[in-house]
Amino acid sequence: MKERPIIFNSEMIRAILDGRKTQTRRVIKPQPTLSERTGFNWNGYAYGIGSSHKDTIRNFAYCFKVCPFGQVGDQLWVRETWQLIHSEYDEDEITYAPSIPEQHDSYWQPVYEVDFKGESRETRGFPWRPSIHMPRHACRLVLEITGVRVERLGDISNDDAKAEGVTPAGELLPNIPDAYLTPKGDFATAKVAFQRLWESIYGAESWQANPWVWVIEFRRVKP
Repeated sequence: MKERPIIFNSEMIRAILDGRKTQTRRVIKPQPTLSERTGFNWNGYAYGIGSSHKDTIRNFAYCFKVCPFGQVGDQLWVRETWQLIHSEYDEDEITYAPSIPEQHDSYWQPVYEVDFKGESRETRGFPWRPSIHMPRHACRLVLEITGVRVERLGDISNDDAKAEGVTPAGELLPNIPDAYLTPKGDFATAKVAFQRLWESIYGAESWQANPWVWVIEFRRVKP
């Protein structure tokens, strides 16, 4: 079993904590090239073809076994926006660590931006540490990979879009259980809500390009 870091934004961290997010999609780099004559080429290697273009795509989806995020049974430790605080603090005078100690003692505790539920860093009076700089010992979320596959981004199903953690409309539209919120605050199906979420992060041109993506399924486990 191998362990690798992975970054999620605050909205997706909240979805994992709520139990709504059990999948993530990451663009394959570089993108494979496919043709009916030559099959597909990826990362400098050529792979065989099937009897049809659909077979070629199916072969790519199932025969390629090297995913940079890991395989079934491997674990991902989640990096998120965070900070270290001293455990003995007054609510109005929180002391934050000026640097990241290699082995901080039990008096220093990590806190996470998503738990402050929208409070800005100006409100708290300190800068959050970027997720990319989170060390392993500050991690609170560990995910076990339960499935890995390859597909086109636009082929996501409505059920898989729900597993990506899109936000249900809930009490806003109690009579429409399959309505979901988009980043702009309007309502849509789960798939359209996921499309709008993707576009808000990566741009509309990324969705229109319909890239091949790693589809990683996971479950939360104890750190």
